Amino acid sequence: MSQTAGPEHVVAHGLGLEALLSYPLLQAINERRTRRVARGCSIEAGPLSHHSANQPDPLSPLEEAILICSTGLTGVVMHDGPLKKPSGAPEDLGSMFWNVLARSAPSADNCQATSLFMINDEGVWLLRRPRGKEAAALVDSLPRSWSDWSEEDWLRAAAAVKVRVHEDRLEFPRVFPFYIGWNKQFSNVPGSTIFLPVVDCTRQYINILLIVLSEPDGQRPIVVDDWQRFRPRSWADWKAWVAGHLGLAPKIPYQPIGGVDRATGGFVNPDNVVPLGAGYALRTDYEIYFLLQNLMLIGQAMGIGIWGHGSIWPAYVLQRDTAKGWKGLGFRHTSPKKGAPWAPIPASQHNPVGIDGLLEGLCPPYVASMDEAVDRVIEEKYGPDGIFTDPTLLARAYRNAADAETYLKLQNRHPPEAIRYAKDICRYIYETYGRFPAHIDAFYTPGFWVQCHHLELEYYERFFDPYLWRNQAGHDRRWHQEG
Repeated sequence: MSQTAGPEHVVAHGLGLEALLSYPLLQAINERRTRRVARGCSIEAGPLSHHSANQPDPLSPLEEAILICSTGLTGVVMHDGPLKKPSGAPEDLGSMFWNVLARSAPSADNCQATSLFMINDEGVWLLRRPRGKEAAALVDSLPRSWSDWSEEDWLRAAAAVKVRVHEDRLEFPRVFPFYIGWNKQFSNVPGSTIFLPVVDCTRQYINILLIVLSEPDGQRPIVVDDWQRFRPRSWADWKAWVAGHLGLAPKIPYQPIGGVDRATGGFVNPDNVVPLGAGYALRTDYEIYFLLQNLMLIGQAMGIGIWGHGSIWPAYVLQRDTAKGWKGLGFRHTSPKKGAPWAPIPASQHNPVGIDGLLEGLCPPYVASMDEAVDRVIEEKYGPDGIFTDPTLLARAYRNAADAETYLKLQNRHPPEAIRYAKDICRYIYETYGRFPAHIDAFYTPGFWVQCHHLELEYYERFFDPYLWRNQAGHDRRWHQEG
């Protein structure tokens, strides 16, 4: 890590950054509000209408950089989970984590699966997620505490993760099903900056399968497909299934993925049944909401307008077809397998699997098979550059570097049988439905984004209690030396 700034270290901050660093967290939570009307927007609302005389006013590079960094890397994590059970036996989940460097929001097993796309007047940007040695180099190049960052530090950190995807603003026809309700009037308007989250569900889906299949004897589950052989297919079958489970007739057995041999062989517990659909996103998606909350609190502290609301409909926002007026993100989509058994949405729909060369899911066409996908997860954990191979990065969190080596010696790797069963499950999903995963898209977006903008102050001054926008009222003076 870079040296912590000493007492003699003084960083010159502008008025805006100084005000941000001193803004109380509790005040940001208390005063966080949705303020929808961006500078330059007009409102048609009868007697409450407002017709703007202003031009759109984009956020400055520094303002955007601070928002970007509020969702980014923040240092090293502490792998402080137990490596032994109370009995003294090895803990089986010692290698569940994905990343050594920390992000500003928690995520399942520190998978950091959420990517944010930033949309502004200059185009569409992917905010990359640096990993491993690249992430460490970026963290090392900056002061440890944000309070010691200069304006140039914020700008440099943001520039290191920005990748332009398209040179025009994301846009769709302003009608339903693209925009809904009054969002048509002032969502994604010129001058605004929008953050759209997209979650890679492929790697963590495999990782969680490996984790639960690495549980101790008697606790490992048997996995069934609740869309196929888990549920009876006819009313007669349904009555027989219910009667069996009420003890009125012989039970109809589950048909587990990979066959019954794993249960009879003792690897899994046949009474611990997990339907594929019970997992959905396997908790991979909760990181989204912490990141978006960061944006909203930082935006309030900065004194800009923050509006979290429904994005372009998820089925469309990842697509790009300019002939139709669809200027979305441009993900590659694969079609469901022809002749595949009927399944609910999303398995019956096209699957966004990635943006070639930029953000690729761990599924075909970016791997030759799902067996290879599982092997890639193992490689990313335990290969030459894996986080459970080299103690150098891990050692940053410890007082003594030797403790990191001890951690790596004690953590248990996934057993071969768990890897084989994970491959069976992933292969079954892909061969049955022609996509991976089936119960959620490879890249999932919740249909929600956060818009950031300078406020149309004249509108709020005319109609709203000044207390409710007092921090926004002084924004231009602090950040742009105006007023």
